[in-house]
Amino acid sequence: MNFAQNGILVIDKPTGTTSRAMVDATARLVPGARVGHAGTLDPLATGVLVVCVGPATRLVETIQGLAKTYQVEIRLGARSDTLDADGRIEEDDSPPIPSAGEIAVALAPFRGVIQQTPPQFSALKVAGRRAYDLARKGSVVELKPRPVRIDRIAVLDYAWPILALEVDCGGGTYIRSLARDVGEKLGSSGYVQTLRRTRIGGFTLDQAVDPGVLVNRAAFESHLLDPVLAVQGLTQIVLDPAQRAAVALGKRIPVGESGLAAPNCSKPIALVDQDGALVALAELDLEGGWLQPRKVLI
Repeated sequence: MNFAQNGILVIDKPTGTTSRAMVDATARLVPGARVGHAGTLDPLATGVLVVCVGPATRLVETIQGLAKTYQVEIRLGARSDTLDADGRIEEDDSPPIPSAGEIAVALAPFRGVIQQTPPQFSALKVAGRRAYDLARKGSVVELKPRPVRIDRIAVLDYAWPILALEVDCGGGTYIRSLARDVGEKLGSSGYVQTLRRTRIGGFTLDQAVDPGVLVNRAAFESHLLDPVLAVQGLTQIVLDPAQRAAVALGKRIPVGESGLAAPNCSKPIALVDQDGALVALAELDLEGGWLQPRKVLI
């Protein structure tokens, strides 16, 4: 397989453009190849956008579930219908001005697994329609709280009314909702003024390319990364040539032939060939004694 038709591109998305636009720009460089992104950034946001090309698009769901890091500036004492600076802004009347100590206390309950209500302006579906489409038409969108994981919140700077945070979180966490909820916890309101994603799993800004340099196919290929980088945190099984051929056809392989330490394995399991290239993601069937390929990349 042509490596240029199967890989991962990490883009440093600029503000004011959509994640979809970044995908479309990439697709024009590789006509005929499938292209998709793993985790939307709002138009206002910047930073790490992982774009998958060719068979690597089968890793989108896996990458979306990886831990992420954001740097956010929250504007306290004001609210936005979109929960960010792109929305309709309303200033609070005489909001309380919290001390650094009060902010530290307010942030504590947001660490760990918490219940979070997504923004009305989000891509979640309500009765088959995108929430943001309903919200733009003035409909009241009822979104239920759901569990999300926030591993770390660190205060980078605070000078009223701007609170700058760095947040490590799991997939599905809305930083716009966090800004709203932190503002409310402090007795007023808050919205995202700036937002930058600095990491998705092992993909960081150090690997990210300015989309302005992707002027031709050669520039694109020079920045394309190996798909195996997306599964560094998973259990990896090295296939021999016969096993690789079987997996390429979607056939299962016996666990006993894989050398797998089943009780300690990840879900899913990454199957790689003897050159270290990612062949497939597989599901372990302990009862049947099989490794069943679920997403084949060759």
